Amino acid sequence: HVQLVESGGGSAQPGESLTLSCAVFGFTSDDYCMTWFRQAPGKGREGVAAIWTGGRRRYYADSVRGRFSITTSQDNAKNTQTLRMNSLKPEDTAMYFCAAQPYRAYCSDTSWNRDYGYANWGQGTQVTVS
Repeated sequence: HVQLVESGGGSAQPGESLTLSCAVFGFTSDDYCMTWFRQAPGKGREGVAAIWTGGRRRYYADSVRGRFSITTSQDNAKNTQTLRMNSLKPEDTAMYFCAAQPYRAYCSDTSWNRDYGYANWGQGTQVTVS
């Protein structure tokens, strides 16, 4: 049974920083594609950043490149992906979700920001910048 548990988020003023974490339990392999998506009210879901944990390859949306950073770490049986969000803007306000699949195909230049096909999702955490 795969479980993704998100933490972090909250409120910030423009220019400030927040950190989101997604702890992953249950994958039989340490290699998987982890993507952070966000959805603002009245808008579609947007891929923000992704990482292939096997090779540490990272992907970023143009809207966050240079401000957001995705990293991965492993501690005993728990893998955690962290999204560090710097220089926050009001347009970063959204519900943020992590999603993961243990297939390299989900993390490529053309696929990383697509939200369909993910079987494993976090519960979502709100980020508000104002």
